[in-house]
Amino acid sequence: MAPPMYQQIADDLRSKIKSGEFPPGTQIPTEGDLQDIYSASRNTIRDAIKRLVSLGIVRTRPGQGTFVVSAVDPFVTTLSAPAGSTFGGGEGATYLSQVGEQHREPRVTVPKVEVQVPQEEVALRLRIGLNAQVVSRHQERYVDDTAWSLQTSFYPMEFALKAPKLLMPVDIEEGAVRYLETTEGIKQVGYRDWITARTADENEQGFFGIEHDATVFEIFRTGFDDTGRPMRVTVTVFPTDRNQFIVNVGNVPEPQYEIPMPENQAGEQEAPAQP
Repeated sequence: MAPPMYQQIADDLRSKIKSGEFPPGTQIPTEGDLQDIYSASRNTIRDAIKRLVSLGIVRTRPGQGTFVVSAVDPFVTTLSAPAGSTFGGGEGATYLSQVGEQHREPRVTVPKVEVQVPQEEVALRLRIGLNAQVVSRHQERYVDDTAWSLQTSFYPMEFALKAPKLLMPVDIEEGAVRYLETTEGIKQVGYRDWITARTADENEQGFFGIEHDATVFEIFRTGFDDTGRPMRVTVTVFPTDRNQFIVNVGNVPEPQYEIPMPENQAGEQEAPAQP
C-alpha cells in the first residue's frame, strides 16, 4: 500500500534537501509552486511541510516562507551510570560524529533555587503529599554554545534542615547526591529513569530556539536510598532535534561511529554507521 500523497511529497523534498539541491539556509518553493510541481492540493502540501518541520528539516517563517535548517550534529548522552551516581543523570555528552571519544563537560548556569509545592507528577514520584513542599534546583545546560538541556532536581524539604547547601544558589561541587550522603547519611543505591516525550512549552521554545510544535524528551530520574525511599527526582528536558541517548547494560565496548572498510577498499571513504 502506497504511503499518503503528503508523505510522498515530504520524502521527495527531504531527498532533494539531502542531495544538496536545497542547501541549508535556502528557501524551498512556495506552497503555490509546490502545488504546481506535485499536482497536489494546498492542504496536502501543507501536510507535507508540517512533516518536514516535525522532523527538524525545515523551519517556516511567517510571511517569509519555508527554509532548510542547518544540519545538526546531535549530542549523544549516556543515561546509564553506576547506581550511586552523584549527579542528576546524563552529565557527559559528545557529538554523534565523535561517539567513542572523550565526553564533553556541559556548562551550567548558577542554580535557581526555590521552595515550592511541586507538580503532581513529581510529588507522586517522591511519595509525598500533594501539598508538601520541596526544594527545587533548576539549571540551564549548554555544550559549547548550544543549549543542550534544562534540568531541575527536587528534594523533600526535610533534607534541607541538615543539608543547607540545598537552599543556596551555588553549584554543589561534589553533587547533591554525594552531599546528602556525607551530611545526612542518605545514600543513593539506585535510580529509575522514566522517559516521555511531549510538545515544548513556551519557555523551552525560547531557550532551545525551537518551533512552537517541536517535541522534547522529558526524563524523570528518581533516586532511591537503601530502604527503597525516593530521595530526589531530577527532571531533565532535551530537545529532540539535537539529542540521542545510549543505555548500556552489562559489559559492552565503547560505541563506534565509523566502520573500518575492508583492506581491498582501502582509500575509499568510510561509511558511517549508527553507534
